[in-house]
Amino acid sequence: MNIEPEISFHKFEGSDELKGDIRNHIDRLEQYFGRMTTCRVRVDQRQQNAAGSIPPVVSIEVSIPGRKDVIVSHEPGHLQRKFQTPDVNNAVSEAFRIAQQRLAQVKDKMSDHRQAVVHEASHELKGQVAEMHPEQDYGYVMTAAGGLLYFHRNSVLSGDFDALQRGAAVSYVEGSGDTGPTASKVRVV
Repeated sequence: MNIEPEISFHKFEGSDELKGDIRNHIDRLEQYFGRMTTCRVRVDQRQQNAAGSIPPVVSIEVSIPGRKDVIVSHEPGHLQRKFQTPDVNNAVSEAFRIAQQRLAQVKDKMSDHRQAVVHEASHELKGQVAEMHPEQDYGYVMTAAGGLLYFHRNSVLSGDFDALQRGAAVSYVEGSGDTGPTASKVRVV
């Protein structure tokens, strides 16, 4: 790293042992991803209850040349769902685990300069119109497997929605809507 890592505490009493643990995590990140220029870690006790069971928030900011900074910060609720009795050690470990995942994504993007271009036509499926409700602006496409997928008037890209009849052959891209799977990008074949 070009710049010495920064470790700070806010409303939290940090021990030398905790600072050493954070430095070890930073060293492991640097071994995994050697292009880091700096790393800032902040341990912040934003909330507290009478039982003292709310863990601190650990924020990590990693700078990488030519890329956006990788920033990790999660609320205490994340730790409380994941661990039975979360503490600062759980918070630090979880934050660095997430930081390493994000750095892995950056590393993958950097090593794969040529991302495969996938045309949406490769995801198109064939079906037929099963039901039409033009007065309510929707219909259903029957899939090859016999399932029904909702589609809206605005999903029809080629062909006239009002002219669609039951049994008309269509191609579509399966997506997901508020109530389940839908047919989008519907084209009359």
